[in-house]
Amino acid sequence: MKKFILLGLTVASLAAPAFAGDPAAGEAEFKKCKACHSIVAPDGTEIQKGGRTGPNLYGVIGRGIASDPDFKYGESLAALGATGAVWDEASLAAYTANPAEYLKTALGDPAAKSKMSFKLAAGGEDVAAYLASVAQ
Repeated sequence: MKKFILLGLTVASLAAPAFAGDPAAGEAEFKKCKACHSIVAPDGTEIQKGGRTGPNLYGVIGRGIASDPDFKYGESLAALGATGAVWDEASLAAYTANPAEYLKTALGDPAAKSKMSFKLAAGGEDVAAYLASVAQ
């Protein structure tokens, strides 16, 4: 009986989402991103005013990587997007922690580079959760 209970708990834990960021903390952390990125809804509502060096991050979670037609992406990020890869909260958090290393790993290319030089050493999970929450 114990084996069945343990098996059930193991299966349940594997089925639960392993990623849990805090959207409220992410909203505060997004201040670091505003120098380059804004969050503007399709109807023009500015959720977060910001720079235009980087793409608009509205709806980025669930969107194809490098798929904003109004932004010119770097070669490596565009190559990853061409594979059909889609941003989810975990991948965006990993990318923001170290963009170049993320691309090297994702593409299997040690020469991959990122135009994004900023690294969000902590709080990437929260920012990703915030970005997911604003586009719902």
